[in-house]
Amino acid sequence: MNEVKRKGARSIKDIPVLVLEQLNKGEIETANLIEWLAVNQTKLLENVLRESNRMEYLEPILMDIRNLKKQTVNTINETIGTGILTESILNNDSDIISTISNHKSDLVRCWSAYTIGKKSELNIEEVLEQIQFLAADKHFGVREISWLAIRSNILNNLEKSLEILSEWTSSKDENIRRFATEATRPRGVWCEHIEELKKRPELALKILDSLKSDSSKYVQNSVGNWLNDASKTRPDFVKNLCERWKRESPVKETLYIIKKALRTIEK
Repeated sequence: MNEVKRKGARSIKDIPVLVLEQLNKGEIETANLIEWLAVNQTKLLENVLRESNRMEYLEPILMDIRNLKKQTVNTINETIGTGILTESILNNDSDIISTISNHKSDLVRCWSAYTIGKKSELNIEEVLEQIQFLAADKHFGVREISWLAIRSNILNNLEKSLEILSEWTSSKDENIRRFATEATRPRGVWCEHIEELKKRPELALKILDSLKSDSSKYVQNSVGNWLNDASKTRPDFVKNLCERWKRESPVKETLYIIKKALRTIEK
């Protein structure tokens, strides 16, 4: 979360009134998770639609938000993204998608991730191709939502997704490399588990092997967390893989990943 230079507040009540106002207007990005959770997305939506002269889109999307069984930052985020996609189709308006994809506000760019994940006409190759620029976004929140938004697409096209994402592991961009593991974690965070990878983690071996000594701590943490997920159902796989990596790549990067990978097993 240190990509944003402005230092965020430590609690929602400590966020300056002016900062919160700017966040809700979409004039600045959130500086940390506290600010990210504090943004009033319905106010932000209204401001974005007013700026782009699309206020007629507001009420249908607000109705969808009101109908949510559980309103959280993520469910509202998804509902707004889905609603904007629906309105763009009904109004033959591709410009709104471009507007939110390149918006100054990180929360608004998050909405655009769902406009990709919810496009039923896209195959998995197209989904991954279109999400990549958000996977590489400079903001932590956008990167997290980018994989959450297409998690079900990956789950429903697992073999092809793993094949494509194994190629992402050679990217020069650490954010894109990290996406390959974070998007396919067997258990993941705030998302549906991938049962097939809980049972057969070896399906992702090409991705894992490619990143076993990655220079980025951001990637190392993700690989370690991936394997820790897998260790809860297939400890044998994780132990054997870590033993092989110790022999093949006894460097500090690999040893760091191994330590994270085995933390549940070694409790």
